[in-house]
Amino acid sequence: MIEVFLAIALLIALTILLSLYRAALGPGVFNRVAAINVIGTKTIVLLVIIGFYFGQPWFFIDIALLYAVLNFIGTLAFAKYLERGEVWS
Repeated sequence: MIEVFLAIALLIALTILLSLYRAALGPGVFNRVAAINVIGTKTIVLLVIIGFYFGQPWFFIDIALLYAVLNFIGTLAFAKYLERGEVWS
């Protein structure tokens, strides 16, 4: 079972690298923001898989939930900045 978790983690890491390529060389700024959001989402899944791999899923799930909230707030703030030119108001 450990080999399955390791294989899935490596596959997700590969897709993170593909999304990183899209974030660096995307055709527009909105595609780059979407790629960074995808990287954050895949990192959350990777944290949960690592938690199961090390036998401490609840600890890593807590970290993944915190990272999910920060990723969501960051994406919203950046989208608001792109739309209005300012974050507050």
